[in-house]
Amino acid sequence: MSSLLAKSWMLLGLGIAGLIIIGRRQRAALEKGHGAFIQYFELLPPPPPPPPKAPPPLTGLTFAVKDIFDIEGMVTGFGNPDWLKTHEPAIRTAPAVELVLQAGAKCIGKTHMDEFAYSINGENKHYGTPVNPAAPSRIPGGSSSGSAVAVAADLVDFALGTDTGGSVRAPAAFCGILGFRPSHGVIPTEGVTPMAQSFDTVGWFAKDPAVLRQVGHVLLQLPYMEVRQPRRVLIADDCFKMSLLPQDQILGSVLKAIHKLLGRQVVQMINVGDYIERNVLSIKSFRGAENLTGSTLEGLRDAMRALQRCEFKDNHGEWINSVQPDIGSDTAGRIKDALEASSDLVSLIHKIREQSRLAMNELLKNDTILVLPTVPDLAPRLNSKESTLAEFRSKAFTLLCIGGMSGCPQVNLPVGEVDDVPVGVSIMAKHGGDRFLLDTVVALYASVQEEAKIVFSNKNTLSVGSGKNEAAEAAKERGNAAFKEQDYPKAVTHYTEAIRLDGQSATYYSNRAAAYLQMCNFPQAEADCTKAISLDKKNVKALLRRGTAREFLGYYKDADEGYLRSTLPSCSSCGRFHRWVV
Repeated sequence: MSSLLAKSWMLLGLGIAGLIIIGRRQRAALEKGHGAFIQYFELLPPPPPPPPKAPPPLTGLTFAVKDIFDIEGMVTGFGNPDWLKTHEPAIRTAPAVELVLQAGAKCIGKTHMDEFAYSINGENKHYGTPVNPAAPSRIPGGSSSGSAVAVAADLVDFALGTDTGGSVRAPAAFCGILGFRPSHGVIPTEGVTPMAQSFDTVGWFAKDPAVLRQVGHVLLQLPYMEVRQPRRVLIADDCFKMSLLPQDQILGSVLKAIHKLLGRQVVQMINVGDYIERNVLSIKSFRGAENLTGSTLEGLRDAMRALQRCEFKDNHGEWINSVQPDIGSDTAGRIKDALEASSDLVSLIHKIREQSRLAMNELLKNDTILVLPTVPDLAPRLNSKESTLAEFRSKAFTLLCIGGMSGCPQVNLPVGEVDDVPVGVSIMAKHGGDRFLLDTVVALYASVQEEAKIVFSNKNTLSVGSGKNEAAEAAKERGNAAFKEQDYPKAVTHYTEAIRLDGQSATYYSNRAAAYLQMCNFPQAEADCTKAISLDKKNVKALLRRGTAREFLGYYKDADEGYLRSTLPSCSSCGRFHRWVV
């Protein structure tokens, strides 16, 4: 025991010495305004094994940790000075931190966070706001603000954060970097100050997708498996409609990259809210109990918030009532709501969580990924009104709650800039599909960046990279495939999806008419052909198909017989035209 204590004191002594040395060396970065770190110190990995043994996988990499992780001999600050004053030093380092240390990475300090991890803004009344290196006039996002900024500013190779409601995904989107929220429960959260255990996860940031994957393999303790590519890509159409960002550029860039890697036929559009409404039946009971009139996703968001409040109250209500800490006004309002929260619906919300996970796992089975916006708009400006931030937060959580309530892994992928402010999209996989999702990021990342560079630099030709047009073409291709397989109802469904995305394409209406003809739905076929001809008077196939439809409807005079008889042979038996063009 005495030798262990001696080693502990020796390590602590080295840490303090490292704090002085690193603090002086890195102070220039702070003076430049990044403000990512609350404390500099040095935690060294074990010595690497001698050759010919391979070095640990993270050898040579540096990282930082959010001030929510325990480091032996240091007090975890949790973003609030009163918390810091009233808590004792940690007796051991958090297992997640130990994992990356043992894998060869070196920790150089702790980073700032929002008070009690109860915000996605990145602003802190007591310690200030870390400066977003990618957009200095905008907030960096939180609550893992310092960790995101440290990576975005190239101060470290990767950084650990936590994500309860969006505290890795949102700052990653704001700072233009990769941010990974793993499946809930797969990375140990011991030694991490809890916010709300039903949603707490250990996440991480990186700029390099290879580093993101390396860190993930260490934290997830994954065995080797063969790399798999997505077999189906779902685009959350209703979620993108919530976004105020230019989807022609953002979604177009992602779809072009997916088409290059996987082909067009893997892409499908989906209304996630409708899917959840059909498959998460308990959400209806919750909305009724709370008298909610909003959308299904808004109900899912409110359910998550309600459980988050109750768990935060259970974790920290007694300490807050006892200490009466000084709290920033924005966070104080949410904490007040938490302390007043009722637990009457907790069991119902847990049912919603369980059903959400089952539903999303079913949707994302067989190597399926879901693409959706990470946040609904650009990062808000610094010093925005609290009402503006509250509105943004509410809209953001309508998107972020899908991953939170289902517990599925989700990653923010940067996709260019709008008005010099980073934008990104999220990719989600089923619960437990973390390795698959990390591999997908590595496969897609370079192509997405290349396509985004082209699309965003050519603002006068946005229609070329239109996300809607790309998705419509993909739907048409799926319709063609179904038609060849003689699955005509399925073909109609896909062509209808293409028309919904791009209602100005004569081809989509004409193709759907062909499927309706095969189903003997002649009125609908005639209507589709008429629409196609109104869009393109030279669409020969539409003219031919309309003639066929009108003949079967008995409209012989209107069947465009003159044109049909001059281009196609008539029936040898009766002289009338019976053959339709498909």
